[in-house]
Amino acid sequence: MTTIPTRTEDGPAHGDGVPGPADHDHEDGGAGVGGHPATASGGHGPHGYSSQKSEHLKRLRRIEGQIRGLQRMVDEDVYCIDILTQVSAGTKALQSFALSLLEEHLRHCVAAAAEEGGAELDAKVAEATAAVARLLRS
Repeated sequence: MTTIPTRTEDGPAHGDGVPGPADHDHEDGGAGVGGHPATASGGHGPHGYSSQKSEHLKRLRRIEGQIRGLQRMVDEDVYCIDILTQVSAGTKALQSFALSLLEEHLRHCVAAAAEEGGAELDAKVAEATAAVARLLRS
């Protein structure tokens, strides 16, 4: 399957649009994904989704299975409309996951920034707004 490079608001193009290990290990003093500072605990701090991590991974594996199913359907010359129906299901599953992750980000990261106020809050609100805009465009 050919991947189309995508560009995120925060950085350069990635072959699959998904941050990989190279996005987490920077030589610039430990900056994390998208230029966000890494934590002292090895670059990965507690994020809003951390308490639900195993459920999220399970959900993503299920979505991955749906996408692999699409590849099989094409390989087996399944009727176009049946494939499009499965594409729609995969898209909805990803959108649902994204909304869940966004809610956790707002409840954890943005709420914590609201307690601090000032520039940190402004930055988190701008970051969340940009994420919502990207979701709406997808």
